[in-house]
Amino acid sequence: MRFLPALIAPLALALSGCATTQTSAPAGTAAAPPVPVMAGAVSAADPRATAAGEAILAQGGSAVDAAIAVMLALTVVEPQSSGIGGGGFMLRADAASGALVSYDGRETAPAAATPTRFLDDAGKVLPRETRVFSGLSVGVPGNLALAAKAHAEHGTLPWEALFQPAIALARDGFVMNQRLYESLKGNKGRADLDMEAKRVFFGPDGEPLPLGTVVRNPDLAESLTDLAQNGPGALYDLNAGSLARWVAERTPRDGTMTEADVRGYTAKERPPVCVRYRVYKVCGMGPPSSGGMAVAQMLVQLERFDLAAMGPDSPQFWHLFIESQRLAYADRELYSGDADYVEVPVAGLVDAGYLASRSALISPDTRLAKVEAGVPPGAPLARGDGPEEPEHGTTHFAVVDAGGNAVSYTSTIEGAFGSGLFFGGFYLNNELTDFTLTPEADGKPVANRVEGGKRPRSSMAPTVVYDADGKIVLVIGAAGGPTIPVTVARAIIGVLDFRMGAQEALAMPFAMAFGDTLLIEEGTALVGMQDALKALGHTGIRVGPAPIKANAVGRRVDGTWEVATEPRLVSVVTP
Repeated sequence: MRFLPALIAPLALALSGCATTQTSAPAGTAAAPPVPVMAGAVSAADPRATAAGEAILAQGGSAVDAAIAVMLALTVVEPQSSGIGGGGFMLRADAASGALVSYDGRETAPAAATPTRFLDDAGKVLPRETRVFSGLSVGVPGNLALAAKAHAEHGTLPWEALFQPAIALARDGFVMNQRLYESLKGNKGRADLDMEAKRVFFGPDGEPLPLGTVVRNPDLAESLTDLAQNGPGALYDLNAGSLARWVAERTPRDGTMTEADVRGYTAKERPPVCVRYRVYKVCGMGPPSSGGMAVAQMLVQLERFDLAAMGPDSPQFWHLFIESQRLAYADRELYSGDADYVEVPVAGLVDAGYLASRSALISPDTRLAKVEAGVPPGAPLARGDGPEEPEHGTTHFAVVDAGGNAVSYTSTIEGAFGSGLFFGGFYLNNELTDFTLTPEADGKPVANRVEGGKRPRSSMAPTVVYDADGKIVLVIGAAGGPTIPVTVARAIIGVLDFRMGAQEALAMPFAMAFGDTLLIEEGTALVGMQDALKALGHTGIRVGPAPIKANAVGRRVDGTWEVATEPRLVSVVTP
């Protein structure tokens, strides 16, 4: 995980002005009231998007319908995080049959992209501005294709109906809230890279529009109307321009996006990754996401320990959790990638015997001096690990419909405001910088190297948890780039081991190992555990804000749904 030690401080700094920026919630803020099972539930990062999903459920829409409406609304009100210019992963769980399907809407590299896409003629990594703030970083967007595929299979309302809340928000306007304002201010030079974006979000003085300003985005309203009426294919010609040609004009090197790349994009159904953790079944996303496998590994490696007896206030628990993280992330870096292009030993990575052997490396008494990837069954040999960019322009939303069917959907444009390129009223992703920047390491090919048509590795971890009777008990996911699997695993432990409600579990402290540095969340009980953690070998401790953002829906004992939102996040609609 070579990029993490050097980028832990820049990551926190970047997140201070982007989608995963968190500020402390007011003391005594109450959790959302229970929602009757038959009414369903929606958890999203912005109340306007939550309302969009709830409106669709009120019309008799399915969980998939509502999730699509949320994704579209977030394109309008949370443009720094996700949208139709990016991609995502969705899990859809059927309450009656227990069937679980996962959809891959991850962006793809243009067919002409090569492993040296981010290298100059001398073989050195291009400057960040060149590789990120240009068409070089833009992958073919996949969110609309994912939405169309999921809707065709599990939608109940007409496609056009799902767009109406988002169209109204873009056309009639929405209030500039604190989160968007701070994100725009903290990412000037990226958010205002394109003149059209500057006209929407910035004033004549070059500063973000003031808090409370009603923001209107007529170009996006027009684009969404076109897509609603004509389907995802309208993306090719939004606002009388070709997305592919537009991106190609902004790509400084060979390997540009073509119309064939856009027209040829396919959202794919992937096998979910499921493991048993105690009496529960935990299911997540498989490759090209690494999130599902990492969450599974962290949990199963900890199963031999009595975490419930330790409790969340125990330094012993946090030590064990941190060690499990380190082992899981070592495997992630070496083996994860697009399984259509490289061999990913998914079954081996979550094999019970293999994880028992990895768990045996965890000592309750001391930190492992060195952590290396293991050799799971079916593992390819001679593979390298190279540098990559952290992703942090992401959002998650969870939906349960009246029938108890659930959707866990993580959507992203990678960095805050993606590439900074603005097309048809929305930002285009910079997902291609999620590829490892160099194609080889120590003379060995890297699994996550750039290749034409390939999908970059992701940390996204949409997750569904079932109890021993097969009932859905938790629908969860997170934003925050490499922190995502840790955020999700920690909350799952909170619910399953510590018997917390979903909201309480999201409020648990955050700790994560970034190489030899351990980040512990400021203002939490973890700060007082520093001496105990140091005694266990965790000497490189850094105290700082938790760069995380999670959303979840959990089932209460009485059968009602608890809507849980990130407690570090204040999503202010009015100033």
